[in-house]
Amino acid sequence: MALRTQKIALNPNKKQSTQMSQHAGYARVAFNFGLSSFKVGLDQDEWRSHVDIKREFNAVKYDKFDWCKDLSQNASKNAIHNLGDAVTRWKKGQNKFPVYKNRSGKCSYQADNGYGTVEVHKKRINLPKIGWIRMREELRWTGEITKVVVSKHNDKWYASITVRRLDSNNYKHQPVLFDDKQPIGIDVGINTLATCSNGDTYDNPRPLKRYERKLARANRRLSRRQKGSQNWYKAKSMLSSVHARIANIREDAHHQATIRIVRKASAIGIETLKVTNMLKNRKLAKALSDSALGGFLSKLKYKADRRGIPIDEAPQFFASSKTCSNCGHKKADLTLSERTYHCSECGFECDRDLNAAINLCPA
Repeated sequence: MALRTQKIALNPNKKQSTQMSQHAGYARVAFNFGLSSFKVGLDQDEWRSHVDIKREFNAVKYDKFDWCKDLSQNASKNAIHNLGDAVTRWKKGQNKFPVYKNRSGKCSYQADNGYGTVEVHKKRINLPKIGWIRMREELRWTGEITKVVVSKHNDKWYASITVRRLDSNNYKHQPVLFDDKQPIGIDVGINTLATCSNGDTYDNPRPLKRYERKLARANRRLSRRQKGSQNWYKAKSMLSSVHARIANIREDAHHQATIRIVRKASAIGIETLKVTNMLKNRKLAKALSDSALGGFLSKLKYKADRRGIPIDEAPQFFASSKTCSNCGHKKADLTLSERTYHCSECGFECDRDLNAAINLCPA
């Protein structure tokens, strides 16, 4: 069954923001209670399922945590259920043993209690025990809302809404696709984020390089504050906002480029990148991390897959830059400083990245 998730920024008032923080804290308390109970069971050679832990928590929650009476119990129920999933994955060897959550960590909780418990109407969402909250944009997917996770990042609240059983009009919000769609080869890089075989280029904003000095100042400011003081929290928030700004610029550039490419392409050819191996080059590692080429290709793949556009991935060691796109001659050596490709066999000349993109273009 197809699932679609959209993360939408919320615009709550002060009371609603406080209530969401309380629910996130309640989920954290329930998760830590369940983890402690599970550890006690392991010491006694007893495997406690999330159902057993939930029953134990429900028996004592109003005595131990009387402040939770005014909160939605979906937060604690889903937190313990998530603990059960984490323990199951640990048992299968898929991840490490779960750890306790703390106040300075991720602030989030799952608000729903299954289908029909959270309602969305235009630019508003109705959360249990909180009420209607304004959203920055409308939910673009129409269907059954099965999961809603409310989270806080950089002092801003977001709702991640998962929809299943999608209606057929879920792409009505998008502009009409190009009529002259054609196969496109894409060469990704550092200076230019993507060079297409049809001549289109998409600039790489390099946000980390642009905000490097500001990031260094924010880090120094934080290091000079006494940990735990009010000024320390202010400096931490300022540092977090710089990191968020860098991430948002990068994500926006990736989404803008990938959506333009898939709307013009009938087929897409890309190269196979081993980002982990590329980061071993200490001279290029910082620039490669700033470009996030792996994330760019991932977005391109899922957007093409949703539209039924085939993607042809070239072999890992295919020499797209060294091979002449006119005659097929392969150069023995090509340095990074050579930005124009010159073929010694046929005399063909063109931009290095464009030559690679043409070689990657599917037939």
